[in-house]
Amino acid sequence: MKFPPRLMAAFVGWITFGCLAFSLTTCHAAPDNDADAAAHTNVIVILTDDMGYADLGINGCEQIQTPNIDQLMRDGVKFSNAYVTASVCCPSRAGLLTGRYQQRFGHEFNNFSIPINGYTQAEMGLPVEERTIGNAFQDAGYRTCCVGKWHMGGGEQFDPVKRGFDEVFAIEAGHRNYRSYPGNTRRSYRIQINEHDLLPESQVTYVTDDLTAAAVNFIRTQRDTPFFLYLAYTAPHAPMQGKDADEAIYSSISDPKRRTYAAMLKALDDGVGSLRQSLADNQLDQNTLIVFANDNGGATNNGSDNGAFRGMKGSKWEGGIHVPFSMTWPAKLTPGTTYENPISTLDILPTTLAAAEAGYQGLPLDGVNLLPFISGEDTGRPHDVLYWRRGVAAAVRTGNWKLIRVEGNPDLLFDLATDPSERQDLSREHGEQVQTMRRQLEAWEKELAPPRWTEGKKWSNFQVLKHQMSVQTRDQERKYP
Repeated sequence: MKFPPRLMAAFVGWITFGCLAFSLTTCHAAPDNDADAAAHTNVIVILTDDMGYADLGINGCEQIQTPNIDQLMRDGVKFSNAYVTASVCCPSRAGLLTGRYQQRFGHEFNNFSIPINGYTQAEMGLPVEERTIGNAFQDAGYRTCCVGKWHMGGGEQFDPVKRGFDEVFAIEAGHRNYRSYPGNTRRSYRIQINEHDLLPESQVTYVTDDLTAAAVNFIRTQRDTPFFLYLAYTAPHAPMQGKDADEAIYSSISDPKRRTYAAMLKALDDGVGSLRQSLADNQLDQNTLIVFANDNGGATNNGSDNGAFRGMKGSKWEGGIHVPFSMTWPAKLTPGTTYENPISTLDILPTTLAAAEAGYQGLPLDGVNLLPFISGEDTGRPHDVLYWRRGVAAAVRTGNWKLIRVEGNPDLLFDLATDPSERQDLSREHGEQVQTMRRQLEAWEKELAPPRWTEGKKWSNFQVLKHQMSVQTRDQERKYP
């Protein structure tokens, strides 16, 4: 993939800065022996933002075409019961990046709104005591890169370059315009290049394409070095801004928001295709593990569709926390297979480190290495129990049972094996199961730290309202972000 012309100068400066800052050995010529380049396992984690579960062709979507993502998932192991640790962006990413339930370190809420427990506004972010997946791969001698949405707090101490990433082309905030802002905008919306530079807004083309170009460039320059790439697209998170040519492809979609959403997925899917082509061009495709996931369910405001799953972003319903997830590694994993036991994005850190044959130095993990389970070496379940909590709303899954507990609402119990759409509350028929799972949830909560910030009463009220059984339709769900 060639760089967009307006980005060429910026990317040349980015790579030049990286070489000078981190030593001349970071910019390598192509290896003389292609086998040497493939001797190590590279790792790429691709994370999409607010995408609907049912908006991929591989999950049954016919209206929107996603051939590259579909092929990526077909070429590896698809996980049919994959979960995130939160149904909103920021805490979900904190769990993925650390391999630990984010509530263990007070990173429970999404918006950095109201400091509590004696913390200040300057301290709201991923605690500096927590080590990230980037730190772990640095320890293993890998070159690490963060491209895309960071959303782990404001202030330099929270920047990805301080949190385990050697090279950075990232956005501090939870979203930004896909096109350039007129004039300068605040730092959190700017694209940060490594430690000190900001991409001039005049050189922003279309952010999804710009992130893809940065990722492809990193692969090219690091082809003979073990690398870890965290590629966190902002798409298809709002604001709803598609490319004109991509919108024209979906002119038959009458709903304008859905049409723009489809165009945004088109650019995202093209980016995944370009990334894989770059790996093939550099003869790295066979021994690169690609993890693909979404950060939470489809959002209430972007035209997404979670299909048969009830609920959307922000909820403990399956539509909020059950996400597309796959691992593709041609050298090791059998393509076209499906793994059905529940897993979590907590598992990404220990699994990718195991794939790289790297150790881990840090606080105890909640995630597990999935490779023995995928291979059949371990026939048990990776997780006996999975937990969720954000303020007044919490949930627990054990086996096929799922309990939703929300302050002010009655407890809800579902059998996901027979009712994945969570339409039949079984709490009255199985009161003993409710009590057992409440005790599990309460025992887990005793292990957690107090939240470091909160979002306020409005968002708590939305949590209560969106988890009422009377909220049945998508239009009703969209009323409660």
